[in-house]
Amino acid sequence: MPPDEKHEYRAADLARAAGITQRTLRFYRERRLLPPPRREGRIAWYDEHHLARLRTIATLLARGHTLGGIADLIDAFEQGRTSSSTARLLGMDSLLTSTFSDETPVRLTPEDLADHFGSDVTAEDLAASLEIGYVSVEGDEIVHVSRRLLDASAALVREGVPLSAVLAAGRRLREEVDAVSEVFSEMLRRYILPGDLTAADAERVTLTLARLSPIAKQVVEAELGLALDRRVRAEAETWFAAAGQRQDAPAGDAPARDGTHRDGTTRDGRSGA
Repeated sequence: MPPDEKHEYRAADLARAAGITQRTLRFYRERRLLPPPRREGRIAWYDEHHLARLRTIATLLARGHTLGGIADLIDAFEQGRTSSSTARLLGMDSLLTSTFSDETPVRLTPEDLADHFGSDVTAEDLAASLEIGYVSVEGDEIVHVSRRLLDASAALVREGVPLSAVLAAGRRLREEVDAVSEVFSEMLRRYILPGDLTAADAERVTLTLARLSPIAKQVVEAELGLALDRRVRAEAETWFAAAGQRQDAPAGDAPARDGTHRDGTTRDGRSGA
């Protein structure tokens, strides 16, 4: 999207992008947590600023702030009555929150978990999921961090991969992907977002990151596909070479079905004649 082009959302699309319901969106509007949308007849249009605000609200809620407290913070921020720490909380501190990730959390009961993975989920599996950060426990519910990761894990288990192996792979992938993210982070710091940023830069930087997010994902997806091609091709060549060697190997002095060797003797050394 060109820098001077604004992306706008209808209410349903904005709610979907923010991971909330339209009812929640209306509630936030009624509480004046969001600035008014642009009106075009009876249609309300929202932009990236509204999406960034919703993500900020989600961040503050996750940190234990109440909606009333968030409303006071936002009001103070917009009236210019904030301290530097509050400005950072509402501005720079929320820049990277969900900017690159569009994952949707999933709430699960123990029965839902069994539906996804069968009845063989162990306490060790749950402990590993908690350690990796895939799940958290809220009361009687289990919250998985990502619908897509949940579905992918369940699909691998259905294919015959043990859940423990899926989680071990997830832990290793988390480490590898963190290293990949560092490459992009360093590039952002060096070439795109240099200098000292302030809370006043929050909206500009958020929009910049929103434009870069699909580019980063595109690069990683392309590189992963190419790497899988190389890996599978190498594995296939190794497998076919080994199969060919087994096929071309001499039969040796293997006995025939009647137990007679090529020299005419039987297993006990007697003549087969």
